[in-house]
Amino acid sequence: MATAPKEAENAIGLEEIHTERKESPKGQKTFTVEEAVETIGFGRFHIMLFLIMGSTVVHLFPKVAEAMEIMLIAVVSPLIRCEWQLQDWQVALVTTMVFFGYMVFSIVLGLLADRYGRWKILLLSFLWAAYFSLLTSFAPSYIWFVFLRAMVGGGVSGHAQGLIIKTEFLPTKYRGYMLPLSQVFWLAGSLLIIGLASVVNPTIGWRWLIRIASIPGILLILLFKFIPESARYNVSMGNMEAALATLQRIARMNGAAMPEGVLREPAKERGGRFKDLIHPKYLRTTLQIWIIWLGIAFAYYGVILASAELLERDVICGSAAPPVQDSGDDSEENHSPCYCHLFGPAAYQTMIISTAGEIALNPLNILGINLLGRRLSLCITMACTALFFLLLNICTSSAGMVGFLFMLRALVSANFNTIYIYTAEVYPTTMRALGMGTSGSLCRVGAMVAPFISQVLMNASFIGALCLFSSVCVVCAISAVTLPIETKGRALQQVK
Repeated sequence: MATAPKEAENAIGLEEIHTERKESPKGQKTFTVEEAVETIGFGRFHIMLFLIMGSTVVHLFPKVAEAMEIMLIAVVSPLIRCEWQLQDWQVALVTTMVFFGYMVFSIVLGLLADRYGRWKILLLSFLWAAYFSLLTSFAPSYIWFVFLRAMVGGGVSGHAQGLIIKTEFLPTKYRGYMLPLSQVFWLAGSLLIIGLASVVNPTIGWRWLIRIASIPGILLILLFKFIPESARYNVSMGNMEAALATLQRIARMNGAAMPEGVLREPAKERGGRFKDLIHPKYLRTTLQIWIIWLGIAFAYYGVILASAELLERDVICGSAAPPVQDSGDDSEENHSPCYCHLFGPAAYQTMIISTAGEIALNPLNILGINLLGRRLSLCITMACTALFFLLLNICTSSAGMVGFLFMLRALVSANFNTIYIYTAEVYPTTMRALGMGTSGSLCRVGAMVAPFISQVLMNASFIGALCLFSSVCVVCAISAVTLPIETKGRALQQVK
């Protein structure tokens, strides 16, 4: 029974290839970009690309830079709360506006990338994010801070083009292994910002922390000349010479031979349009992907933002003694009229431990993606995420609570790894960037809602908030296992 859809997909793929080959002169050998990528195989070029670009969302430095930008809000929030005497909802609004900027620009940049190229949009997004991130450190007021962080979010949304470039250059059998490995770079960025914050915040302040955090994004711009435009994109635009030159360069670096014959130009198709995503062929897939992206982001950022509240509850639940303030927080600022509660050494240590969880399940995640397939693997990790949200309601020791947070961070990270890979694989080249852009945009809707659930609803009804997070994860698990297409071992589609 399960083989029928797979055979149908293979038949469609063969039909597309057959249609393209009929356009070539009789007797002349031809090859597609897909065949060239598979023939050249994995080698030095891909290792270089992995080191420069990372492999899940963006390159090494962009991956570090993106993680730093996201974690920055968490470690800066207590300081801006003090400086501008902010209420809880105002602090939550900062995170929400970052994701609002991401959501708005994600669709726009996805459309532009399918029309004008992945490389150009990737460069533009890093220039944009680095510029506004630096400006944030000079923000004279809360309003300016919120606006500038929203602009940074808009720039970070274009980083997804790095994933597309990487995906379009990787041979099929290596995508499920190499793409999740860049979680190392996200972990590096997160740990770097936490470590910097513990040193910089108490000494020279949060403004210098933001300036230092802008450096990776600026350094990446210097490496852009080593990043080629996607050969698949060039072929889809009819630029066969550029595509062939890129493939020949990769073959030389890998010490491999190119396929015999000439590069075949597929039937020209218009660049990605929104209506293509809701075409009957992709409608169900698109809707289910959107649900999953929204739910994963909701759970991921919910875990991060709720950590402080969860740890505070743990002290009350796990001990008869009243809550004790962090030893590193015993400063005059803690007793100021704006009720500041700054992070101390224990808080930073907890953040480091829980963040390290994001790579804990990476080997199992890679194994599951490649053996069980994208759909089943995602279903299992989403179901486990739902379970661990409910387990947070159990009264346990401080170590037990940190352990639950550690596992949750590991699971939500695995969810992101899998859905990134699946989304990049399921759409054809002509609409891949748009598919990633719209998915990223819906993802940020979940991220925008998360602060108000984690920091407002959780204070009113702890179990209610946990049940909401868990229910959303269950819906995502069901949506994942019922996705109509399994992309494991499936060649990237060039045309719709």
